[in-house]
Amino acid sequence: MNKSWLFVILTSLCELLWIFGFNVASTWWHWAIIIPIIAVDFWFLAKACEGLPTGTVYAIFAAAGTVGTALMDVFLFDQTFTTMKVVFIIIIVIGVMMLNIADTLSERKQQKEAA
Repeated sequence: MNKSWLFVILTSLCELLWIFGFNVASTWWHWAIIIPIIAVDFWFLAKACEGLPTGTVYAIFAAAGTVGTALMDVFLFDQTFTTMKVVFIIIIVIGVMMLNIADTLSERKQQKEAA
């Protein structure tokens, strides 16, 4: 696995941690934990962008946050899991996959033109 993909995974996990923190933080020391997680998260995001197309990295980052938050709401905060939520989560995942495919095709085209 490319090292940049590891940074994508780490930034996505950190994003879910600080979003969870936003839901449960109630004292100053909770925020003292959350703020460094946000800083580390954006460092991982920047490192991922060094080796992968920024659009792909950000799409995965945003999709992981959106899907993860929706699932967190259902499983940790007792929200309902409706058919509409499933449909829109699937649309987000398909959109991220298509964006990744588009970036890959664009890179291949540029490599062919350069050769």
